[in-house]
Amino acid sequence: MIILLNMEQDDTGRLLEAIKYASEKHAGQLRKGSARIPYINHPIAVTQLLYETGVSETRVLIAGALHDVIEDTNTPPDEIKEFFGSEVLNLILELTDDMSLSHDERKQRQVETAPGISVPAKMIRIADKICNLRDIMYYPIDWDTEKKKLYIEWAEKVVAGCRGLNLALDTVFDETLEKISILLSAEERSK
Repeated sequence: MIILLNMEQDDTGRLLEAIKYASEKHAGQLRKGSARIPYINHPIAVTQLLYETGVSETRVLIAGALHDVIEDTNTPPDEIKEFFGSEVLNLILELTDDMSLSHDERKQRQVETAPGISVPAKMIRIADKICNLRDIMYYPIDWDTEKKKLYIEWAEKVVAGCRGLNLALDTVFDETLEKISILLSAEERSK
């Protein structure tokens, strides 16, 4: 049951409401892999990374916290609009994959549309890919090295269409990419 407080509150209160909302929507969901990490950790990590790299606009942080809610739950867009406004909804919709498409089509669509999405959506997209790469690095995931490499290559293509707007995010992406490449090389050598 979702209970929101007065949305006339300050920016911090609105962000906390979004995190609470996301945690209720993603309740029971787990990240991929055997570590059984609660899914909510991912949107929180995305939001935290945005903040740590200088993104302070509340609507962007809220959209970061909610970026997977429509795609991965049965949340209707109108509910997001009602609780968090049309600007937040529009950002989330820019980031939401069309689940009626095949997995490969969705991946290709992200690469193709990345250059044309809004600046805030680009920053959320980069933060999302960084957090996904970090999860691949630090949590046991049931992917072989080749599948991990394919994900990394795809993430690079998506992020290429989003770069140049936030130097800190670009730098963190590059550093994360370097670390995961080193770990995968070590993984390959140990086989």
